[in-house]
Amino acid sequence: MKYYCLGIKGAGMATLANILYDLGNEVIGYDDARDYKFTQEGLDKRNIKIYYDSNHPLDKDLIVTHSVALKSDHKEIVRARNNGLTIKKYNEILGQITEMFDTVCVSGTHGKTTTSTMISHILDKVYKVNYFIGDGTGFADKNNKIFVIESDEFNRHFLAYHPSYTVITNIELEHTEIYKDIEDIRNTFQEFANKTKNVVVACGDNKNIRMLNINPKTIYYGFNDDNDVIAKNVILNEFGSEFDCYVYNEFKGHFHLPLFGKHMVLNALAAITICNLEGVTYEKINELLSDFKNAKRRFAIENVKDNVVIDDYAHHPTEIKVTLEAARQKYPDKELIAVFKPNTYSRTRDFYKEFADSLNIADKVYLTEIECNREKSIDYGNVTSKVIFDLLNNAEMISDNEIDSLLKHHNAVICIMSCASITHLKENYIKKYNEL
Repeated sequence: MKYYCLGIKGAGMATLANILYDLGNEVIGYDDARDYKFTQEGLDKRNIKIYYDSNHPLDKDLIVTHSVALKSDHKEIVRARNNGLTIKKYNEILGQITEMFDTVCVSGTHGKTTTSTMISHILDKVYKVNYFIGDGTGFADKNNKIFVIESDEFNRHFLAYHPSYTVITNIELEHTEIYKDIEDIRNTFQEFANKTKNVVVACGDNKNIRMLNINPKTIYYGFNDDNDVIAKNVILNEFGSEFDCYVYNEFKGHFHLPLFGKHMVLNALAAITICNLEGVTYEKINELLSDFKNAKRRFAIENVKDNVVIDDYAHHPTEIKVTLEAARQKYPDKELIAVFKPNTYSRTRDFYKEFADSLNIADKVYLTEIECNREKSIDYGNVTSKVIFDLLNNAEMISDNEIDSLLKHHNAVICIMSCASITHLKENYIKKYNEL
């Protein structure tokens, strides 16, 4: 088969392209953005050709799929349609791939990428597995039995998947441009969970998860005593996180995790449960978790002279909160600086108060204007970052090219957060700070 992936530098599309290539297909791509993005690493490794214009011919047997960020009137989608090419939805192709393997679907409003990476890390060391991670990382081998896939609720994409096991990390209000309310989100997660062939593994501390009517066997994990898998005696310090794991009231080991924040302990509980269901011993899981390295742009740490820069994908108030709290845990004696680029007008409009509350955890906040490639400001009452800015305690506005205000901070931890592209801002800061 031949595939043409439009918007191939997007995290999900890059991952899909990698997997399609690994499964023996011919793959080419197109993207509007010529700048290098972190999602390109796997594409470059496989020598997948990326086009930036419409001058190349299109084979008549190409199957075209595209990022949701591209509108139906995008020039390459129109060209594909005019040439009579088959156009398939991104999640439809992924759904077909999930049917080929015993698939572990990792879902939830937050924590999908880290939990998927943990599960893949452990199972791949034991069995060799296929994986689809939302940081642009993907791999597949037809001979592998297990497929771990980060399963996104955006546009109800995951309803096309066929899970053998399902993880639900949490359920919160999100993607308000898609879902009308939290009940709509719960109903969609419930429909997804009930497609599971074997077992659902879900965070029982989350009230929205507890409201679901799930038909398959469900194992609940969390900190509360009414769960099946429980973390007790949790210790969070500058070296990481550790906890005792109990399964149905039986002690299974004292686990060490080189990650920061209580949310990471919850992610680990989900990974421990799934991997044990797949036959990995608790002792082996503990050993493999102890040297775990997180996914790209998930609390990625870089030392820059006397400062620490943390690059994180956080783009929802809850994610910003836990990222800043984790930075406090690891660097309790440093000034905490938050740099945030909001993404989507709908999310800013609906959560601006919550964004401000989370960002105010920091000692100082730097905010950029909203960057969004799938919404227009005029459709959302001309919402700007000012709605967040006006509620911040100590804040300044900056842009990718105007970062001089950041240079005054020393002995600080600078958390740069967004799901939009912040590479240019980060690189400008690091370059200028190194030149001081």
